[in-house]
Amino acid sequence: MQDKELVSPKRIKRADQIVESIKRWVAINGKQPGERLPNERELMEQFDCSKGTVREALKSLEVQGLISIRTGPNGGAVLERVPYEKASQLLRNFLHFEQPSGPEIYALRTLIEPEIAALATPNLNDEDLDRLSALVKQCEVPPQTFEERMAQRIAELEFHVVLASRCGNAMLAFIGRFVNDMIRDLVIFKKSALPEQHEFSCANLEYHQRLLEAFYDRDAERARTLMLDHMHSAEHFNRELEGQLHQHFLTPR
Repeated sequence: MQDKELVSPKRIKRADQIVESIKRWVAINGKQPGERLPNERELMEQFDCSKGTVREALKSLEVQGLISIRTGPNGGAVLERVPYEKASQLLRNFLHFEQPSGPEIYALRTLIEPEIAALATPNLNDEDLDRLSALVKQCEVPPQTFEERMAQRIAELEFHVVLASRCGNAMLAFIGRFVNDMIRDLVIFKKSALPEQHEFSCANLEYHQRLLEAFYDRDAERARTLMLDHMHSAEHFNRELEGQLHQHFLTPR
């Protein structure tokens, strides 16, 4: 048998190596947004490379949203906090062709939303509670137009986004917001092809009203239990919706 040709590991570009080294340096030294990276000459000396390679590495960091390049006498590379919107959009782009289904998204939501609700309960201030109350109130009147219907669906999701932002856990906060983005993209806009699901909307409203009461009472365990029931209910309705959508798109026009 003829020996197979050995495959050498893919060689990492020098600029990409510098990018990873800079990221490690930022993490190890606890650098924060607004702080500056070493200037080009210092980076060239540190990594023993050309100006072009350093500039390629800095451009890569800029595209990733980790730095901004400022010009002028006090210019240079400045660390930036990656905006949530940019991170979410990139991850949604990655999942675009994976096409996760509504039930798959809701299965993940059922795992994280109860914990988010419990963690957020003691952290909600008067402004947060007023915001949650306004979002609930927005959904109390049956929608008369398509625009009002979509606005109510967005308000339902925003209720959960407020909780994610106040849960005090950066990972859960990001995942919670991201999952709600996915629902907006892949579920709500699918629902626009069908008539209003009144039973689903009424169930969402009732759970949000009861959750709001738990938040005002600072009852984290009640909030956790209610949110779990809410997610099971939403998952059930979503499975019915998937079946309706399948039938809708199969029906000849």
